[in-house]
Amino acid sequence: MTNYDYIVIGAGSAGCVVANRLTEDSDTTVLLLEAGNPATKPEIQIPAQCFSLLGSEVDWGYVSEPEPYLKGRKMFCSRGKVLGGSSSINFMMYVRGNPQDYDRWQELGNPGWSYFDVLPYFKKSEHQQQGASEFHGVDGELSVTDLISPAVVSQRFVDACMAMGYSYNPDFNGVQQEGVGFYQLTVKDGKRHSAAAAFLLPILHRPNLTVTTGALVTQLLFEGTHCVGVEYLHEDMLHQVRVNQEVILSAGAFDSPKLLMLSGIGDAESLQAMGISVIADLPGVGQNLQDHILTCVVQEVTQDIHPAITSNGVEAGLFLHSKENMAAAPDLQFFFGPIQFLSPGYTPADFGFTGAVSLTRFQNVGSVNLRSIDPKDPPTIRMNYLQSQTDVQKLVEGLKLLRQLFQSNAFNDFRGKEIAPGVDIQSDAALEAYIRDTCSTVWHPVGTCKMGIDSMAVVDPELRVYGVEGLRVVDASIMPTIVTGNTNAPTIMIGEKAADLIKAERTSQSIANKPLYAA
Repeated sequence: MTNYDYIVIGAGSAGCVVANRLTEDSDTTVLLLEAGNPATKPEIQIPAQCFSLLGSEVDWGYVSEPEPYLKGRKMFCSRGKVLGGSSSINFMMYVRGNPQDYDRWQELGNPGWSYFDVLPYFKKSEHQQQGASEFHGVDGELSVTDLISPAVVSQRFVDACMAMGYSYNPDFNGVQQEGVGFYQLTVKDGKRHSAAAAFLLPILHRPNLTVTTGALVTQLLFEGTHCVGVEYLHEDMLHQVRVNQEVILSAGAFDSPKLLMLSGIGDAESLQAMGISVIADLPGVGQNLQDHILTCVVQEVTQDIHPAITSNGVEAGLFLHSKENMAAAPDLQFFFGPIQFLSPGYTPADFGFTGAVSLTRFQNVGSVNLRSIDPKDPPTIRMNYLQSQTDVQKLVEGLKLLRQLFQSNAFNDFRGKEIAPGVDIQSDAALEAYIRDTCSTVWHPVGTCKMGIDSMAVVDPELRVYGVEGLRVVDASIMPTIVTGNTNAPTIMIGEKAADLIKAERTSQSIANKPLYAA
């Protein structure tokens, strides 16, 4: 049986970074296992084709259980099944979140995760088109660029927001997050720059790195409470491989808790009820699921505004505070683009544009559980979106603001009829019904293996799984609370910081094992 120093499960945004950083040491061997295939689908590279990737063969295509506060609707939960993970199918928006997000993580008992601590890791990854600064780096692998040809109508959205009194923000990842501006994208030379393109493909030549695609990990292997390897299915055959140092689980907010539970790590009573032997009783595994949700206003337009092929379709944005949230980080994020992001039941026009409002702060929490003990079965996902009436009312107010913006003078040359919600839907009650009927996830699931020191924490502040040895979780599932904005950049940061934590621990072990005096 082949041994590796480290086995990384999942070649997504965090896993690609960890594999890159650990193999910088030529004496360190790494096996990277990815259930998906190489990113050969042509549409992956074309920013304007990102919608076509949802539900395709490079998407796990998960679906939630019937959501009790969305009239029993099942929510489509897209996750990348390909090298690069969700960074290969997402909308490429580079948003780090708010500094308060990370300071809050530290306040929850996670030293070393404040904004001051994590900013260097954001900068380390980044090759920022606008140049180096206090907030940005230029020596990293990940290309972060301005939109090449934003649509005129996207500029009109910015103009409308500024006319309403919102300040222009040239950098949502800079001095402040609030205000209106254009999103930057993880795009290089007009093509998607996924975590695989940035961190993995350039190092495939390293002899100490082995990458196996089409490899579904079925179980973590233990001797007592020490993780000693993994079992995986590849080309219809089961394989086992052992690890010298650590297994690093980077399978994402749905599949990392699933694999832990399949392997005997989770709520003991629930595992025993499914006939799974308990390795570690951690009731927090699969709990604390958080995700952003959005609702849209779609407007017909009177002239052709087809986005450029280099556009992700979501070009401009606005961060602001609702009336109930004036002191903390922004709790509303707006998206705007020259596309029709239509809700079910609405008929598209020839041309249109969309504004969407998303809750960055909300009160609902969901869970991920095992559907069965078959590793091929998808997990059971419950989001509990819009459990709080306060959250619903914030979205209602967001829709009203979008309507105001779209009726402003800035859109006079473009505005046709409102497609959705439609002019007949005006009262708060009607808008609430529209939201519950049509809202969508922003595909930002996090938190199901949360980092912390409380009884529901799954990993410690160095991302080591409690109750076992030789196992860490390194992906968006470790977030104790969701960030204010998109989650890809924070997940890459988590990979960067984790790699340093792993290296530091190995160095300290080497020093501890070194004889005091040479023979």
